[in-house]
Parts: sequence; structure tokens; C-alpha cells
Amino acid sequence: MNKSCTPNFIILGAPIGEVAFCSSFIASKRAAASTLLSSLVKLGSCDPQIALILLRMCGGFTKLVHVACSTPPSLALDELHTFDEQVRCTFTECQAIDTTDSSWIQAQLSLSRGGLGLRSLAHHSNAAFIASISTAGFASPSDNFLADAVNSYNSTISRPGSKPRPQRAPNGHQVVAQAKYLTWLTSLCIVSRTSLGSPRPPCSNMDVVLQTCHRACISAKAEAGSGLGHELRNTRPADILASNWLCGKPAAFDLTVVSPLNPTFISEAGRTAGSAAVAAELRKHSANDAKCSELGWTCIPLVAESYGAWGSEAVQAFSRLASYLATRTNSPKSKVVCSLYGRLNLTLVRANARALLLRCGCSLQEGDISSS
Repeated sequence: MNKSCTPNFIILGAPIGEVAFCSSFIASKRAAASTLLSSLVKLGSCDPQIALILLRMCGGFTKLVHVACSTPPSLALDELHTFDEQVRCTFTECQAIDTTDSSWIQAQLSLSRGGLGLRSLAHHSNAAFIASISTAGFASPSDNFLADAVNSYNSTISRPGSKPRPQRAPNGHQVVAQAKYLTWLTSLCIVSRTSLGSPRPPCSNMDVVLQTCHRACISAKAEAGSGLGHELRNTRPADILASNWLCGKPAAFDLTVVSPLNPTFISEAGRTAGSAAVAAELRKHSANDAKCSELGWTCIPLVAESYGAWGSEAVQAFSRLASYLATRTNSPKSKVVCSLYGRLNLTLVRANARALLLRCGCSLQEGDISSS
């Protein structure tokens, strides 16, 4: 490896060294990008719409955004201003129109704000540099380049009467204090009683489904199976057995929660949303269909993924259950569905919080937490 005898070098596309070297490097990048702008001018004479799209997506801001993120704005600002002017000239020639300063400012806004998405590199350079340094974890209050960028950014966004923003370098990610985080998790797990001493709320999805069946006047019981006594747990194909579910036939609800991060599911879960729930449904059918058919029941797996997604069979079952309850209570079905999913997903959140607390080594009182 040859040793460099100068303090100037380029690493990962970012110039490091003296001011003249950095300015020269950015100028070369701008000159290279100008070649594409010249081609877009020619394209604009044939198809101005395509030329505008290319200018917005790959010919303007994106060409030098890496420079804006990796180079202190004080070193790059002049070249970025020059490139912005080149983009403006390209736009006016492609569209065969003249732009005033106010109309060009509007054109630099995003499409959702009524602009054309032709963002200004010079305008965004301070924010881009601050975000890049902060995300990389190199932010330091003693960094003069970063302090200059923060001061310049604050001056550009300050408004009359507004509170001044912190004049210090950001410290990267905002992290919730561990003690507060654990307190928040514990609050999710706590199941409080009302002042009248009413029973505690349902602490599992099975409780939620069972109570909703009862409110809809559907005869349902938990832990239903074909055995008696000690044989019950070994032979039950249903967490909840709902009588007269469909056409007079009972339904055996089998509830389970799966994690898409499980090694068995993670590969397919990365490609297809809900694949973990689909696989769990198939596994439940394979295990329970024969016994349910023998008993004259319909096996319905109610599968939830740990992040809140429900399997297709669960969605259909909850829709039917909501219809029964909406008819019984004379309420809009949409409201009943929203309430049902809210209660179900709350129990999932509590279960996830409980699992995190146990991983953190927190001792949990069985009577004070929701289990699942």
C-alpha cells in the first residue's frame, strides 16, 4: 500500500482534507452531473414530461446528495448553489418557461405541498449534514463544522416569536431512559380493579373471545374436549367450543400466537406478510381436523402474530361474531369490530410487555399482571 504524503484523500466518496481540495472534488462531481443535465435539455425538446421526471428523480438533488450529507456545508455551499442554478436553468429550458424567484421556490417544494419536487441542495445541506453525522453517532459539541451547521440551520428555520432551538449538536438517537421504559411496560401489564370492586378485565385473547360469545348470546365454553376428568386436557381439540356457530354445527376455536421472527417462519415472513399465521393455521388443521370431524365440530384456528396481524380464518370468525353481537346490541357492526380488535390487540401488547419485563429480569406478581 502506497503511503499518501498529503493530508488530502477521498474515502467512501467524501473528500477529506484542505478546503481547496474539497472544493475541487465537489466541483468535479458537479461537472460530471452537468453532463446529464445537458442531455435532459435535449430530451425536453421531445418530451418535457419525461425530462421533468428524470430531473426530479435522478438528475438533480440525488446527484450530489451524498456530498451534502458527508461534507461540511461551509465547504460545499458555493458548489451546491451553483448546481441548484444549473438545475433551474435545465428546468426552464426543458419546459420552455421562465421562472421567477417565487415560482422557483414553489417548484422546490414536494409534490404533496404543491411543488414539483425539485429540491434545493443548498437549502437542505445543513439538515442533511446534521442528520448524517448524528445517525453515524459521531456528533460532538466540540465539532466546529457541526456547530456551524446547527447554527446555520437554526437561522434558516427561525421565525419571529418562535422559541430558539438548542444551540448544541444533537446526540444521535433519542433514547428513553431504561427506568421510564420499564415503568411504561409495567403499566401495560397491570390489570386494575374499578372502585366498585368489579372483576378484573380479560387477561387473554381466549377470555376476550369467550366473553364476546356470551354477550352475543352464543353458548360457548372453554377447554372443551371429548375426554372426562384428567383425560380432558389430553383430548381437547378446542380452546373454546361455540355451539350453533354455523348451520347448527359447533365451532372449535383453537387460539394461538406465533412470532414471525421464529426461525421456522422468518424466511417466508420476510417475503410474504402474514405467512407465519398461515403456517400456524395449517398446522392446527393438521392436528385437530380428524378429532373435530369425529365429534361433528368445525375446526377454526384463531391465529395471531405477535405483532398484531391475524390469520384469515380468525378475521372471518371475528367478522361473523361481530355480526351476531351487533344484531344483539343494535350497534353498527363497524363499531363492534373495532372494539373487538382493540381488546384483542391490547392483550397482545400486554403479553409482549410481560415477556420483555421477564427478559429484563423484573420480578412480576402473578396477581398484578395480565397473563396470556
